[in-house]
Amino acid sequence: MHADFRAGARDVLPVLLGVVPFAMVVGIAAIDAGLTPLQAIGMSALVYAGSSQLAAIELLGESAPIAVVVFTAIIINLRMVMYSASIAPHFADYRRRTRAFLAYFLTDQAYALSLTAYEADAVESERWYFLGVAAPISAVWMVCTALGVVLGAGIPDSWGLSFAIPLVFLAILVPVMKDRPRTVAALVSGAIAVLLVNAPFNLGLPTGAVAGIAAGLFTEVIRNR
Repeated sequence: MHADFRAGARDVLPVLLGVVPFAMVVGIAAIDAGLTPLQAIGMSALVYAGSSQLAAIELLGESAPIAVVVFTAIIINLRMVMYSASIAPHFADYRRRTRAFLAYFLTDQAYALSLTAYEADAVESERWYFLGVAAPISAVWMVCTALGVVLGAGIPDSWGLSFAIPLVFLAILVPVMKDRPRTVAALVSGAIAVLLVNAPFNLGLPTGAVAGIAAGLFTEVIRNR
């Protein structure tokens, strides 16, 4: 096993503690919304994006138009485009099919941990470190989604599994708020999402995401001037 793969797997261990309840909540929510077990597990394998999955599942449970479901999922996942653009230079020397393979495993956690290690010049092989971080996340996500599907009805609400979801993202968000544009983007998007929490079809979340991106870009432009 490559040394950088082992290093990535070691670094991601604390993060997996938050992925476990997150994935279980997704599995439980999918069944509650009327998806079959195969659909719930297949969604995690094909979409593989927890926050957009939860939003889509909630909308499906509310019988929202499919266009709204797809649009919401796309808006929430737009951050992956920015992640990809940011991390792509580290994989520029690899073949296209290798980059496509790695792209499937891109998540918030894998991006944050990998970029931190790359910027610190702490790894020799960006690919192996990324896989060391991302592969355990993917494996735990699939297994725990299935557990949520199977055990969902037997898990009491008192366990508070859903509380782990914001904690996972806060653990990722806080360390990367290193400059004014990122901080402004986080504050604006969070504030708008909270203000529009009762918006129909959960549109407050994509609205907050778009507003946060715009605010961050505007702040970046002002700073550069």
